[in-house]
Amino acid sequence: MNELVVIENKIYEIRGQKVMLDFDLAEMYEIETKNLKRTVKRNMNRFPEDFMFQLTKEEANLLINNIRCQNGTLEISWFRYQPYAFTEQGVAMLSGLLNSEKAIEVNINIMRAFVHMRQYLLSHAPKQELEELRKRIEYLEEDISSDRDSYEKQFDELFSAFAKLSAAIQIKQTPLDRVKIEGFKNK
Repeated sequence: MNELVVIENKIYEIRGQKVMLDFDLAEMYEIETKNLKRTVKRNMNRFPEDFMFQLTKEEANLLINNIRCQNGTLEISWFRYQPYAFTEQGVAMLSGLLNSEKAIEVNINIMRAFVHMRQYLLSHAPKQELEELRKRIEYLEEDISSDRDSYEKQFDELFSAFAKLSAAIQIKQTPLDRVKIEGFKNK
């Protein structure tokens, strides 16, 4: 279970997708990042945008800042090139290309981590959303006499909360064995 926690800490949310980054995967597979990227580049036809994408410079800089805040030792020139981000399906495809015992073992643990995170989100997110919605409604009831601009803003927040709740419920009702994944949009 400890391995799952380590792996879950290396799963980031980027562009609304849960992904793992090439340098983290290379570390776990015990290979150099440049070799992992070389393997991917030789097999680009196996990695459509919903399996893997390259971070923009802005996303990479934001990631550097976040990691630097957590570790405190990261240098600015850490990324020579923008990292690749792999979705769960991309990690599965990558493990098929890296044919070693270590890759197989790591991939099994990564798949377990993704499944564990998905199950946790499905079982806990709607309850949290309902509680947030309840608090926002109570706040609106207390502050109904505020000025019109504030009033409209609060209702916008309420409708946003309803939209989030609806999305969470739809996700929960989606069968685990079939999850529809839509492609990424480049900016």
